[in-house]
Amino acid sequence: MRLTARIFAVALFAGSSLYAGQYNEVLNIGDAAPTWQELPGTDGKMHALSDFQDKDAVVVVFTCLSCPTAVDYEARFEELAKKYGGPTSNVGFAAICVNRVAADRLDKLTDRANEKKLSFPYLYDESQKIAKDYGAIFTPEFYVLNKQRKVVYMGAMDDATDADKVTKRYVEDALAAALKGSEAPVTETIARGCRVRYVRDRK
Repeated sequence: MRLTARIFAVALFAGSSLYAGQYNEVLNIGDAAPTWQELPGTDGKMHALSDFQDKDAVVVVFTCLSCPTAVDYEARFEELAKKYGGPTSNVGFAAICVNRVAADRLDKLTDRANEKKLSFPYLYDESQKIAKDYGAIFTPEFYVLNKQRKVVYMGAMDDATDADKVTKRYVEDALAAALKGSEAPVTETIARGCRVRYVRDRK
């Protein structure tokens, strides 16, 4: 069903009619990561991908607060960010929400980030452009970028929504490989969660 949902969702992306990756209609592994500029964050600052220019790898997740699966994965993303991230780390982390529903607006994200004391930048893109540029369909959906800012992994964080049943940690494995300059053992999977709430263009 999720793959069917992905095929149907391609209609939301202008000019995208063929797969690029195995499960992504826009990007393929090895493509240059789309950049973002001037996205507001829960810290009151504006953010860009170039903020991570001194990092050897970047992990990006498209997520939200209105999806139970995305909320469940928040703690796992925070754990990974604390393990590999920090001001002196060579890895950057960013969460981006593009949903326009009230529960996912910047003020709600800010409340959540402050309440949970999240260590990663939590950004908001009302235009939804950056999620479309990445071909994101689900929340959460993860991307690992290497030092050259090429996409080396995209999809689910791991192989089980139930944390106690996880046997494969795709994002962490891809990140470790990127830091070594090697290929990820798994480069693409189907993300799990809720659909990104894209606003349909009405002609």
